[in-house]
Amino acid sequence: MKIYRSLDEFTPLSNAIVTIGTFDGVHIGHQKILSKLRECAAEQNGETVLLTFFPHPRLIINPNDDNLRLINDIEEKACQLALSGIDHLIITPFTRDFSNQTPEEYISNVLVGKLGTKQIVIGYDHHFGKDRKGTIKDLLHYANIYEYAVNEIAEQDIEDVAVSSTRIRESLIKGDIDTANKYLGYPFELTGTVVKGDQIGREIGFPTANLNVHESHKLIPAYGIYAIEADIHSSVPQIEKSNYTPPLPERTARGMAYIGTRPTVDGMNRKIEINLFDFDDDIYGKILRVKFLKFIRHDQWFESLETMQQQIKLDEAEIRAYFNK
Repeated sequence: MKIYRSLDEFTPLSNAIVTIGTFDGVHIGHQKILSKLRECAAEQNGETVLLTFFPHPRLIINPNDDNLRLINDIEEKACQLALSGIDHLIITPFTRDFSNQTPEEYISNVLVGKLGTKQIVIGYDHHFGKDRKGTIKDLLHYANIYEYAVNEIAEQDIEDVAVSSTRIRESLIKGDIDTANKYLGYPFELTGTVVKGDQIGREIGFPTANLNVHESHKLIPAYGIYAIEADIHSSVPQIEKSNYTPPLPERTARGMAYIGTRPTVDGMNRKIEINLFDFDDDIYGKILRVKFLKFIRHDQWFESLETMQQQIKLDEAEIRAYFNK
């Protein structure tokens, strides 16, 4: 897959089969759309192009809205799109100027001028241009003028996207990792840098890697203990590559993750702590991509560090049994 960090980096194609959207999660609902995109490209001997935006349009249109929670950060999204078989991924900055184009300007400047669109695969509810006034009716109206075809995605497939996104977010908030992963089609991930903590985990025999999550708007699952698998990288996986493939980790380790405020210790700030089993390497400054596999229990307060230690030992035993089943 080729990646471009703006529309200006992209050279219009002679036969671009295009879809547009945020594709947050790249989940099973999205995969139906991507399958349709690949199918159309195969029929037309074209190349698949997915146009998405960073930062998320909501952050530009409503900068004071702090409710946005993303299933993927941009690196995680790029990885999943590469695995789905897309030829070209354009991650273009979303700006006020971009959003203020009229529907015809958007079609002429972006779809035709920048992409070379010969067919657009899009949903009935797609909106674009100034005040989101552009609709599929506009795309159909200008199709003959600008010589492209419109392939409308079935309403049921669009509803599947909405249902999947909602179920994933609701499930993660509750700690229902099984349901979230079912709708994603792969394990939910958190990606971040390992930073120094206060060493309490080491004192009680469970040294942890404290994770500083890269994306400030990333959805964080319910507080509690999880079975996880972590890919360890030396640096942030680069997505600014002309020929991108998902990066291979230096090492993968299993373990458990804690998300919460540590009410037994201080109960103030949220922490994300990773304990890797049978692992003692120094990984400060490394990048972890943490895959959440099973929810074990909710966060709780203990009478003492000793009581907490006893429970963590039980958690570890349960998670090891999960991996060994």
